Amino acid sequence: MAPGSTAVRSPVDKFFQFSLLGLLTSGYLAVVGSGYLDAPTIVVAAAALLIRALLVGDLPSLQFSPAWVTAATLAYFGFYPLDYFYISKSFIPATVHLVFFVAVVKILTANSERDYLYLKIIAFMELLAACVLSANLNFFVFLILFLVLAIATFASSEIRRSVQRRQATVRISGRGLALRLSAVVAFVSVAILAMTAGLFFFLPRTARAAFQHFVSHRYHIAGFSNEVTLGQIGELKREGTPVMHVRMDRSEDRPLALKWRGASLAQFDGRRWSNSFESGRPLIPDSSGQLSLVDQAQRREEAKHISYAVHLNEIVADTLFFAGTPEFLRIDSRVVKYPSDTYRLRNPELQGVTYQVYSRLDLPNTDSFVGEASPLTAKQREAYLRLPAVDPRIPALARNIVSLERTHADRARALEKYLRTRYGYTLELPQSEPADPLAWFLFDRKKGHCEYFASAMAVMLRALGIPSRVITGFQSGVYNPISGWQLIRASDAHSWVEAYLPFRGWTTFDPTPPDPNPAALSFWTRLGFYTDAAEVFWQDWVINYNLDRQLELATSMEESSRHMRAGWFDNLGPAFSRGKDSALALAKRFGSALLVVLLLAALAWQFGRHSWRWWNTRQRVLKVQRGEARASDATLLYERMLRTLRRRGIEKPPWLTPVEFARVLPEPGLSLLVEDFTAAYNALRFGGNPDAAARIVQLLGQLEAWRGAA
Repeated sequence: MAPGSTAVRSPVDKFFQFSLLGLLTSGYLAVVGSGYLDAPTIVVAAAALLIRALLVGDLPSLQFSPAWVTAATLAYFGFYPLDYFYISKSFIPATVHLVFFVAVVKILTANSERDYLYLKIIAFMELLAACVLSANLNFFVFLILFLVLAIATFASSEIRRSVQRRQATVRISGRGLALRLSAVVAFVSVAILAMTAGLFFFLPRTARAAFQHFVSHRYHIAGFSNEVTLGQIGELKREGTPVMHVRMDRSEDRPLALKWRGASLAQFDGRRWSNSFESGRPLIPDSSGQLSLVDQAQRREEAKHISYAVHLNEIVADTLFFAGTPEFLRIDSRVVKYPSDTYRLRNPELQGVTYQVYSRLDLPNTDSFVGEASPLTAKQREAYLRLPAVDPRIPALARNIVSLERTHADRARALEKYLRTRYGYTLELPQSEPADPLAWFLFDRKKGHCEYFASAMAVMLRALGIPSRVITGFQSGVYNPISGWQLIRASDAHSWVEAYLPFRGWTTFDPTPPDPNPAALSFWTRLGFYTDAAEVFWQDWVINYNLDRQLELATSMEESSRHMRAGWFDNLGPAFSRGKDSALALAKRFGSALLVVLLLAALAWQFGRHSWRWWNTRQRVLKVQRGEARASDATLLYERMLRTLRRRGIEKPPWLTPVEFARVLPEPGLSLLVEDFTAAYNALRFGGNPDAAARIVQLLGQLEAWRGAA
């Protein structure tokens, strides 16, 4: 029966239709939660699911011409190569678009068993696509939902198939059907999860390592790229997506206001910063898997050091982020170091990467050593001083600001202070793109976000002959007390400046003023801590669950069980004594009330079942009298007839059929009544004749009033 048809659907069919719709929706939401679907696909698929829900809800069905469906399908198959080569430019997203197009067509036109089978396959393909594309906790939530709805769909589908068979003589009662089926679905789902949960602890994750080779990690934008255009970070700061988590090894280091340095960009064309002149040097770890990132002569034991772990979420760029100057690094991936002190992964992983760092912290804007003090080569100096054609007012402004300063360090600090105090911070983007973004920021608008400030300072430093570069990274983020990790979101994206100073090397300057409207720690932020903690657990113990985690878990369980066995007998006696004293105290205080509650519960159990059975039977008899009888009501009325005979001392042997039983009754008048009742029962129960219901009720009344032969 097609959804939305004017014919009345059975309760089983309604349950099946809604279960199938939920199955498709859970697969759709799993793919949407991965972040890989574009807005048009999300909107079109959601509209199709909404229309399907309205059709299932007994609205008139939509009629689509088969010729129109065929033409649309052929047209999309012709569009698929264009999507693959020119729009998506990748196999996975183009194929996902194809799957969702087929899904939309089938969702709107499905009205046969074969169509329903196609919808089940499409729902499974949606979940499979989400499995390949997503490594987030929300996939697990939708997977559980998919499992429950799959059981509901296939169970109700089998019931529908049995009911529709011609030889079927049993009819299904609709009373409480949805509740009973839901209970069965819940029980089976819990049983499946319980049986498979144990496999989690024995099977390290390897499937994603195979799947990730089919997905381009460049398709999912979740971090920085190798280029930054003026205004790009401002757009990124509007997003609240978590991009990395940091855990300090020492609790006293958590309050530190740190900058997480990522990429160093040197080339500026007036609108965009990029880097293309460097060649990297591969780093080879030692036998323990550790990388030494600085030379022995550059290490300063008297400086402050911090140790921390970083987990990068699904990333676009292959950049590693560090606080301070990293000296030692432990990571499983291969790393390349560039002359600009940028570290990148040679083969970035789709699901993210975790690494451990030991860094040196140097105080900015002091006379202490910061960075490498080795002189720049002629090529490097030329690259860090190169400028495009800029507005002549910019160099003039720079010279005016530093006119009273003599050293490079003092000039850099003067520029930093001028920008921080004379300009305002805002995330509002311009209505239209200005012809010269930097001059427009400095002389017209006089407010902007971090990359405008960093770009302005870097350009003015170069105009003064001071080598400079723009650094992209993140601010400190916020500490999550639930997980113990520092949460850093896309909204914490930041850019600042490094200037090369004589005898000091690369020194950090941040000309961006503080945000006048910082985000408050609201209720929703605190609630998000729990979601983030669950995501951290998911990434740590599910996605990245490997042999090391397996051994760690086994060791922890072994130690816990050993401690429990060691102290079991020592604590058994005192625990038993304390339990006995507590039980006696509770008995003295609540003994009488507890006895009354138990007595009432026993009475309710003894008489409540019979009362409920009497009430339920009475209500169904009233329905039969109103002409609303179902085939299953015949069985209920027959059982009531047997109870009436049982009160008269007549018991039906289980080996006799109803007809045989009617004929062996000792009283002829009673035998005729029971025989007529049996005939009416068979007509309603197996013949589906609703007119027999009134006859059954009439005969039942005569049997209950029977006084026997005079």
